[in-house]
Amino acid sequence: MPVTVVTGIYFSTIYRKITVINTYIPIGAMPKTNGQCTFTVWAPECTSVHVVLEASPELPWPMEKGELGYWTVTIDEVRPGMQYWYKLDNELQRPDPASRWQPQGVHGPSEVTDTSFNWTDDEWQGMELAEMILYELHTGTFTAAGNFQGIISKLDHLQTLGITAIELMPIAQFPGHHNWGYDGVFPFAIHNEYGTAADLKQLVNAAHQRDIAVILDVVYNHAGPEGNYLPNFGPYFTDKYKLFWGGAVNFDGAWCDGVRNYFIQNALMWLGEFHIDGLRLDAVHAIFDSSALHIMEELTTQVRLLEQRVQSRKLLIAEFDLNNPRYISPVAQGGYGLDAQWVDEFHHALHSAITGEQTGYYEDFGPLEDLALSLQNSYVYTGQYSKHRKRCFGKIPANTGYNQFIAFVQNHDQVGNRLLGDRLSTIISSDGLKLAAATLMLSPHVPLLFMGEEYGEKNPFLYFTTHSDKVLIEQLCEGRRKEFAVFNWEGEVPNPQDETIFNQSKLSWQTDEVPGLFKLYKYLIAFRKEQPALQNFRRDDAVRNIRIQNKVLHFERHGNDAVLIICLNLGKQPENIQFEKVCTKVFDTSDVEWNGPGSLAPSIVQPEQPFLVNPMAALVFEVTKKVEE
Repeated sequence: MPVTVVTGIYFSTIYRKITVINTYIPIGAMPKTNGQCTFTVWAPECTSVHVVLEASPELPWPMEKGELGYWTVTIDEVRPGMQYWYKLDNELQRPDPASRWQPQGVHGPSEVTDTSFNWTDDEWQGMELAEMILYELHTGTFTAAGNFQGIISKLDHLQTLGITAIELMPIAQFPGHHNWGYDGVFPFAIHNEYGTAADLKQLVNAAHQRDIAVILDVVYNHAGPEGNYLPNFGPYFTDKYKLFWGGAVNFDGAWCDGVRNYFIQNALMWLGEFHIDGLRLDAVHAIFDSSALHIMEELTTQVRLLEQRVQSRKLLIAEFDLNNPRYISPVAQGGYGLDAQWVDEFHHALHSAITGEQTGYYEDFGPLEDLALSLQNSYVYTGQYSKHRKRCFGKIPANTGYNQFIAFVQNHDQVGNRLLGDRLSTIISSDGLKLAAATLMLSPHVPLLFMGEEYGEKNPFLYFTTHSDKVLIEQLCEGRRKEFAVFNWEGEVPNPQDETIFNQSKLSWQTDEVPGLFKLYKYLIAFRKEQPALQNFRRDDAVRNIRIQNKVLHFERHGNDAVLIICLNLGKQPENIQFEKVCTKVFDTSDVEWNGPGSLAPSIVQPEQPFLVNPMAALVFEVTKKVEE
């Protein structure tokens, strides 16, 4: 109920009454232990809404309309497992927009679910970004089982590798059997082939028992094109903004409070009930909001309140195509307060330098100076002219830490949005893969691996869907053709509807695919966790003295009175370089220990002493401390 308060706000000598309305309303089917179930749905423009139980469709239950367009009814003898619909204006029969389970897919009835679970992670308090070694995976292709139980079976492998956080690609119910997840249309419902709510909770619980955090990828910028019944309930979308995927979500127009509540309730469900440790927010650059309180800031505020209630760290990570630090800057500084963001430009700079590719968005990258800029600023473009965008782009991320930027050499986008879904392991040499691994793990950013990267998986990760609308399928294929045209890749665009495309994208788990690579990743992850110089994420002093000599880029990492020199030869020939300090070699990715040809560098390097660095090799030296006389 609204709460009326009298305030001391002064307007032309007249005091005004201000009605403060609680816009945070729980939605969906909420069963109680006494056998009752309360149904709440937002449908502000409907004149009548009924609950239709599958067990007794001839007896629809009328709902009562309350504040802000929410309809509610409590029904006796409704227990988990019972299926239902909403009937709108005595005409349309639709699944629940906040459905927790869609047993028959996106076009079938919703099902009441049991939310109870016997958690054993009471001592778990979340994890800070600085501690994270992230591992992105797709539930359907990570294992042969293609479900949450399959992921659980591989947690020991990830723990052995040194992974401290897994990031699940979207798991919301989508049409058909397989999909990347970004075509989800029921944000509150788990895709019914991945497992139940209890299965997901078992996965999170098992991960926490191994000191592994769980991040979930969620999509709040659009809904998939098939099975999206949200417009039947209310103005969830707007034509005010245009998106590649269709209508933009209505975060700032008439009736937007119900839309904002819908997505905030979704975030709080995953972070609260499911004990998820953080959300990766897909493409927030496609979230448009001109409100005084931006939806990202509002979400941050609600998540911080949840943190206080549950006494556990909860993270919000943005993915966006804007070099704009506002999203991750504190609210007090005019930002939205998100914790971190993906930084694509680290990937682009490294990929272009190591492969030589310069088509599509890679035309903006190539020289080692770009990689140096990313190591220094996280962004490469901080205001300079972008040839690909045909405009000046970006801004210096002042007052941010490196631990607010998540870097990668591969991820689902950078692999799956290639014509053939080809991984780096099929493009460059094994020495190049080891160089890329070291560049990532020794950078000041939070590292993310894409599933299978740790051993050099060769199977592609292609784009796959199982839509049923033939016109939609053709539009999808045509869109992919246009997207790939700028890259000048040769060959036919694979049909995402082809079952073999999905099957080809499953991991082979040939963990000896690239000899020495898994062992090196394991070593690098442990090295990153243990080295004092790699524990500093301050922008002003963590990375110093970046230099480029021919095809060699080297820089210093400083932290806790320790100094390391990282040396990267991205060329195809041995390079002669020298340092100005006495230092001791710690490791070289071209050592025979990692199945390389053998290091050319001496164990101890004297000032201005030239030495050779193997092509496609990364070396780490420890600077010798001066002994005070």
